[in-house]
Amino acid sequence: MPDQPNVLMVLADQHNASWLGCAGHPQVLTPHLDAFADTGVRFTQAYTQNTICTPSRVSVLSGQYCHNHGYYGLSGPASFGLGNFMRHFRQHGYRTAAYGKLHLPESPRNWLADDLDEFGDTYETADGVFGRSAYLGELECLGLRELEDSWHNHSGVYGPQTIQMDAMVSRLPYEHTQEVWCARRAMQFMDQSLDQPFCVQVALQRPHHPLLPQPCYWDQYPDDLELPPTHDQPPTHRPPHFQAAWEAHHKGRWEYAVEGEPLEQGFRRHWRGTLACVSQMDDVFGMLLSYLDEHGLSDNTIVIYSSDHGAYHGVHGVREKAPGICSDAVCHIPLLWRVPGVSAAGTTHAALVEAVDFAPTLAALCGLPEMECVDGLDVGPLLRGETTAVREVAVTENPWSKSLRWERWRFVHYQREMFDGQDQGELYDLEADPDETHNLYHDSEAQGVVSECRRRLLEWLIATTRVRTVHPTSIETGSWLEVGRCTYPLGSDGTAPNRIQPRFVTSRHTGYL
Repeated sequence: MPDQPNVLMVLADQHNASWLGCAGHPQVLTPHLDAFADTGVRFTQAYTQNTICTPSRVSVLSGQYCHNHGYYGLSGPASFGLGNFMRHFRQHGYRTAAYGKLHLPESPRNWLADDLDEFGDTYETADGVFGRSAYLGELECLGLRELEDSWHNHSGVYGPQTIQMDAMVSRLPYEHTQEVWCARRAMQFMDQSLDQPFCVQVALQRPHHPLLPQPCYWDQYPDDLELPPTHDQPPTHRPPHFQAAWEAHHKGRWEYAVEGEPLEQGFRRHWRGTLACVSQMDDVFGMLLSYLDEHGLSDNTIVIYSSDHGAYHGVHGVREKAPGICSDAVCHIPLLWRVPGVSAAGTTHAALVEAVDFAPTLAALCGLPEMECVDGLDVGPLLRGETTAVREVAVTENPWSKSLRWERWRFVHYQREMFDGQDQGELYDLEADPDETHNLYHDSEAQGVVSECRRRLLEWLIATTRVRTVHPTSIETGSWLEVGRCTYPLGSDGTAPNRIQPRFVTSRHTGYL
């Protein structure tokens, strides 16, 4: 068995941080995740860098914020100079693999493909051809392609739309679902890596729409399931684009509704499908944990469970994750770590952490050199039980809006151009108002907090923006006077490596910072 620890990262898609039994949710059934939390560390204040798939996943892999790597939309052109932790681990002796809904920049080739010993995206090829993959090919060979239940299914078996919002029971056999296929392929890869450490990511589709769970998980929840308390609350305190989305979701017809069915029944079916999909995904996570136990790998494998972003699914009356970054429900993510010999079992930590922290933390825990162009921080001290926070704020960003989490507050900045010059914003006291029912942004008594949030957001943006050069020039061969010209070390992504970035240097009182 290799001396260095293995890594298994499991990312769900669109898993709201509150949908865990161990997080105190009164309805959801997640026995495997709850038991896993008892063996490691659960971070209660973890935040994504973006609330849609591709930019979030690029941040997880690269350790960079969106304003530095530049991705804010789905798919897109690949930037092969941008580093990622799979490449870093492979360069230092690890076998690497990724399976599932990777959903990364793919033109002209998937950004991650050449950094993996096995590329297992379930919906596209390494050359970015959508609708073709080993998984979809396997279903075709079995005569099951029309029953596929996790992607853009055009067969009409589950309704007329490609990704519907409503929920129903899947007709695909469980052993051929996307999640089980990913787990099976990951376990086969780990079987082949006994003489070399491995780093594997498993990207599960659920609980993202379509909500088509297996019957056994659907049947775990009653059809008169109680809805989230905020599902029918008018969003008069929210900005205009959220109000428009709420109106649309409360007027739109559910795909599987019968004639005369009350709108609330569709919301209840949608909520039942959501929780059932979470339970189904929890079961697949349990399969992976059992594999590690049965093969003697648990004591030498770092396991992380998280999600690319959160979701609504009826929370606040919105059916999916849009619009934007208006709520903690979409910015807040679940995060569980188990690090053998490091993390204390059953620990809950309230320190702020971010998805960009995954990459540098893994490198440090595995004894690898630092990644030279990451923005995230090593949260290893928190995993070891230290209580000193590693960061003061956590930020989720879109191009024209930023969500700041700081102490008890959640603040959202919107550019005035988004709303024809109107000053729109959001401020919530999450300790007093966890459901975000009272927007304090325009309250006279809260203007001091609004100003402080703006200041902290501005300081965060200035501090974290990556530069190519600084002055005086930082070089390894001496001052620019000695060499006669300025030379600049650059990382693979074209920015200066971390040792040159202003927030990581010590000489901050000289020159032109």
